[in-house]
Amino acid sequence: MRPPHRVRRGDVARGLRLVSGGQSGVDRAALEVAVGLGIPYGGWCPAGGWAEDMQEPPGLRRRFPGLTATVSTDPATRTRLNVREAGAVLVVEVAGASSPGTRETLRAAHEEGRPVHILPIDVARPLWLAGAARQVLVGALREAPGTPPVLDVAGPRESEAPGIQAAAAALLREILAPFGAQPA
Repeated sequence: MRPPHRVRRGDVARGLRLVSGGQSGVDRAALEVAVGLGIPYGGWCPAGGWAEDMQEPPGLRRRFPGLTATVSTDPATRTRLNVREAGAVLVVEVAGASSPGTRETLRAAHEEGRPVHILPIDVARPLWLAGAARQVLVGALREAPGTPPVLDVAGPRESEAPGIQAAAAALLREILAPFGAQPA
């Protein structure tokens, strides 16, 4: 019998597609890891590709052409569209961070009836709970219908939780590596 924390492609047997809004922090980490591992990605971003650190068009779309810009500059619009597109939502959160965008993601997931899986992270030790994080990921993917399953990855902006982007990238790279087309 294999260890319970081990993730293999056969656990979901259908690949994976990530969606994210691309904002600095967790969203951006998800896109960077997807690109680095060769995992298909997409999602919605505000009009002009706006992010707090990429405010001039084409903004995020320069680095992540798989994103689609909404007609609205309101980040809540892209949040709702990303939740709607996904079969499940994975929220990476850090203790003490206040994130209006994450609250909007949780509200939209509730309204759309999407399962939400919370992945707590310690910015100082992002891989500390990697085994438990793998189980959260497998649970999320099992609840995400579709072939491949579509997972919305969300969480605080870098300005709301300094260090979250690098920490989330390290953890996501670790737990998503089995689903990538390229070696980690």
